[in-house]
Amino acid sequence: MNSKAMRNAELELRRGVLTLSVLSQLRTPQYGYSLLQALTKQGMEIDQNTLYPLLRRLEQQGFLDSDWSLEESRPRRYYVLNAQGTAALQTLRGQWQQLVQTVDRLMDSKEEA
Repeated sequence: MNSKAMRNAELELRRGVLTLSVLSQLRTPQYGYSLLQALTKQGMEIDQNTLYPLLRRLEQQGFLDSDWSLEESRPRRYYVLNAQGTAALQTLRGQWQQLVQTVDRLMDSKEEA
């Protein structure tokens, strides 16, 4: 098996799941590194070079609000879901659950054939 092709297939599979994963963790404010740790702790590893552009894109799309905090030794930008982001999370979660069920059925039907 071509390892580069397999790696690309894995990346494509993860790409959409990362958005849902990030949104799911921003019900409470988090800064980038704390979010990275929370995702990794739950088994969803993400490179910071992927995470930070994703956070900026989600904010530009209107799903997140952000604020700078100067209370720590260095400034940190905290991100949190806003009302539009909460609605998007609910919609995407429902779509995700439907996709999982559909793919499970497809996988099971191939095994039975």
